[in-house]
Amino acid sequence: MMPQQSSMILSSYSELYDMVVPKDNLLRKINELIDFSFVVKELKDKYCLDNGRKAISPIRMFKYLLLKSIFDLSDVDVVERSRYDLSFKYFLSMAPEDPVIEPSSLTKFRKLRLKDIALLDLLINKTVTIAIEKGIIKSHTIIVDATHTKARYNQKTPLEILSERSKKLRKAVYKVNEKMKEKFPTKTASEAIEDQTDYCQQLVQVIEKEPVLSEYPKVKQTLNLLKETVNDDLEQLQLATDPDAKVGHKTADTSFFGYKTHLAMNEERIITAAVLTTGEKNDGKQLETLIQKSIQTGMNVKTVIGDTAYSEKGNIEYTQKNEIELVAKLNPLITQGHRKKEEEFQFNKDAGMYVCKAGHMAIRKARQGKKDAGKNQKDTYYFDINKCQQCPFREGCYKEGAKSKTYSVSIKSDEHSRQAAFEKTEYFKERSKERYKIEAKNSELKHRHGYDVAKSSGLVSMDIQGAMAIFTVNLKRILKLMG
Repeated sequence: MMPQQSSMILSSYSELYDMVVPKDNLLRKINELIDFSFVVKELKDKYCLDNGRKAISPIRMFKYLLLKSIFDLSDVDVVERSRYDLSFKYFLSMAPEDPVIEPSSLTKFRKLRLKDIALLDLLINKTVTIAIEKGIIKSHTIIVDATHTKARYNQKTPLEILSERSKKLRKAVYKVNEKMKEKFPTKTASEAIEDQTDYCQQLVQVIEKEPVLSEYPKVKQTLNLLKETVNDDLEQLQLATDPDAKVGHKTADTSFFGYKTHLAMNEERIITAAVLTTGEKNDGKQLETLIQKSIQTGMNVKTVIGDTAYSEKGNIEYTQKNEIELVAKLNPLITQGHRKKEEEFQFNKDAGMYVCKAGHMAIRKARQGKKDAGKNQKDTYYFDINKCQQCPFREGCYKEGAKSKTYSVSIKSDEHSRQAAFEKTEYFKERSKERYKIEAKNSELKHRHGYDVAKSSGLVSMDIQGAMAIFTVNLKRILKLMG
């Protein structure tokens, strides 16, 4: 049964909140800024309204997830802090003496209640609507960029993951009490996931029998991480890697395994749109969606500022057709005219190379044709033949027995004359300087709200994490502009 509201429970101790939660407390200000009843409206179909045991308020569960994002805490730690931190209890609409939830309830809430909910768009739209109502948004410009998030489970094996985290836990314990070595179980040399799991569980049990030791912050954090890995994520561990994560490239020499969040942000530094993809996806292909989503929130988009990834031909045509200024520098490698198999080969602007649909990046490139010929020049990209021979997409792409696999792109020097002329203006140069703002926003997401590494496995979980992190930074930005 679904509770209709999450109201403050009356208590003889409620006056404590006025004493210990000041008016300028972030959580108090968020509570005053936004009406969280929209959560009930969005999730009503996920609950039985007239049968079964009364459920924990969806607003309270949602707020728990928001606290996790604001303070970058694990499920266990956010629940534990809500036990004694009165600002948390005030935010959660709990009486000071109320008991807290079981941490496992948050896992069930994410998996059962937030499934199939377009949470990312919902929360961004909510914050932009608030900003418009408060008269904060006055600009007609969005700045676009993509930020990467590493998968929680990278290309390491499950054994390596468990071994690494149990090792960190032992090290944390030894710094407090080195004599614990004598009590720890014997490390297993088995390569069976079940044996490594059993060892980790035994290790956890030994430490939990030492209540003083297990309460040390460093020990407690690593202990909770190992427990969460073994208990909540065992199913994903057995899959060896995150099934949705893909290899993306930051430069020609560096890569990451995970996801990309493609962002649009206005000049007031409020995120107006986001698209979450796997790591190998091309940045420029998301521009049209980012513009459309920003418009749907109520933004009047007249200018778009981005890097060279967004200056490909399709984006130039789209923005010119819709009378939107595109402040993105041209790059002859991504703004060339016609090329074959455009959907199968995407340009990675950071690495300066093309990537095939299997996610493999070209290993070198060469320019062919005379420079003076202009239109007759082309860039040829060479792929690793060994990968092509084993690729599941090789049929129709790689010719059996071929000694090389290449992809060529013709260069048309006069294809984008209008955009090239715009790029030379002083106005373009001044507007380009605004792009640093979104890079600072990416840094805030990663370093203050844990967006550098995925909290769990899969694109759905990443979508929830992204929604909560962006909701958090937008609320903080609105409060700052209001104050």
